[in-house]
Amino acid sequence: MHIAEGFLPVTHAVGWTLAAAPFVVHGARRVVVEVRERPESTLLLGAAGAFTFVLSAVKLPSFTGSSSHPTGTGAGAVLFRPPVMALLGTVVLLFQALLLAHGGLTTLGANAFAFAVVGPWAGYGAYRFTRRLGGGLLAGVFAAMVLADLATYVTTATQLALALPDAETGVAGALVKFLAVFALTQVPLALGEGLLGVLLFRALTANARPELERLGLLAPAPEPAR
Repeated sequence: MHIAEGFLPVTHAVGWTLAAAPFVVHGARRVVVEVRERPESTLLLGAAGAFTFVLSAVKLPSFTGSSSHPTGTGAGAVLFRPPVMALLGTVVLLFQALLLAHGGLTTLGANAFAFAVVGPWAGYGAYRFTRRLGGGLLAGVFAAMVLADLATYVTTATQLALALPDAETGVAGALVKFLAVFALTQVPLALGEGLLGVLLFRALTANARPELERLGLLAPAPEPAR
């Protein structure tokens, strides 16, 4: 997920930056609207960003040029929708590149596209699909966290395969190899992340239920009978 500094060809780095940029700009506008119209969301918005930063800072080496991490973007996507996470996720990646040497500035666009764009949208789609099937909030959150994580790494593997095609089997062969290597660490990480998301939203339900009701994630609690 954190493709290393200078690991992508210049044309790929520029292309992925251009692909990610409109989502990040739109996300910045959505954050401004959210804070202006619902200033009480500021604390929870910051908590979503901090949760993503801390969780995605856990680093497990996968192969030269990248590494495996939890992502944490599914939680923010459920709370505030994917456009907001396009900005928050990119800010997280920027600080990690500058402070932790996770990823880099030349690969920020590629990492942002996988982590802050594709991951949140996949996670939110999984959440909505689970809820439409009759699943509760926690089931939806579990699906969102797992799919956001896995979609991020499928995208990263695709980016690496396009940049480093196999000499004999081309992009398809490289993609299979990258996915196979990532799967060793990423599948159990994704499932663990799903369980962590369930614990997080249980805590939010107990301690921040009014905020979840205002965001439309929980139905208002019935008033006590008089």
